[in-house]
Amino acid sequence: MSIHDGHRRRFKGEFLSRPDSFPDHKLLELLLFYASPRSDTNPTAHLLMDRFGSFAGVLDASPEELLKVPGVGEHTVSLLKGVKEAAGRYLSDRTRVDNIVRSTKDICEQLESSFFGARSELIFLLCMDGKGKALGVRKVGEGNVNASEVTVRSVMEAALSLNASRVVLAHNHPSGLAVPSDADKSTTQYLAKVLGTVNIELVDHVIFADGDMVSMRDSGLLYFGRKENL
Repeated sequence: MSIHDGHRRRFKGEFLSRPDSFPDHKLLELLLFYASPRSDTNPTAHLLMDRFGSFAGVLDASPEELLKVPGVGEHTVSLLKGVKEAAGRYLSDRTRVDNIVRSTKDICEQLESSFFGARSELIFLLCMDGKGKALGVRKVGEGNVNASEVTVRSVMEAALSLNASRVVLAHNHPSGLAVPSDADKSTTQYLAKVLGTVNIELVDHVIFADGDMVSMRDSGLLYFGRKENL
């Protein structure tokens, strides 16, 4: 076991408890853990910050310039270049405009494939940010949607795990019509209230059956805001 293991455990815990307020030089020190598993990376982090002026400057530096800094080797260079590439791809993906959910048609396109070939009742959640950007689709249940305790717990966990501000609940009727039951309506109203307590908006509840989809919002059965614009 390295003499730095205890320090690194505490350091990682400190970062996870307050990542937004972690100083740049400490974030750099943390990253360098994974390039130099056995050495003290604090001096190298300070040397890099001093030489290139900022965290962005370190990531922008050429491999040749990075290798001139004491303590920096090929592993560190690969790590730093990888972090910059990953950050760029993340930003590009998060700012794509072709993944914005603006309409019921968009909801259908995001969710329809989740129910393809399903022979049992499945429950999925489409998670979005405040601007309607799709963050992901998560399976939150299987069986009767009116099993409210299971549904609510699973929905809350899925929404919070993706840091969603808006969500769409979806389930299927494998051997029936895409018509909301009384249980569907009451469960959805209850779910909307519970999600509202943590500032998550339930935008719609949609039901799939035999290639058809019914939006409870569009049908006037439930109304969660401006109907013309999700």
